[in-house]
Amino acid sequence: MLSQLEFDRLNKETPQNVASNRVVTSEVLFSGARELVIKHAGEDYRLRLTNQGKLILTK
Repeated sequence: MLSQLEFDRLNKETPQNVASNRVVTSEVLFSGARELVIKHAGEDYRLRLTNQGKLILTK
């Protein structure tokens, strides 16, 4: 799991990335885990890594 410092560093807006899409690798997001929870608009979504290396997002 990302430390708060790593998360803040990844989310820091700089002049060169404000206009472009942010890129975060799945390795950074999962940090060795197979599943993570994304909180969005008061709801929990689960992002899961399958054995075949695919991603599945469920509510």
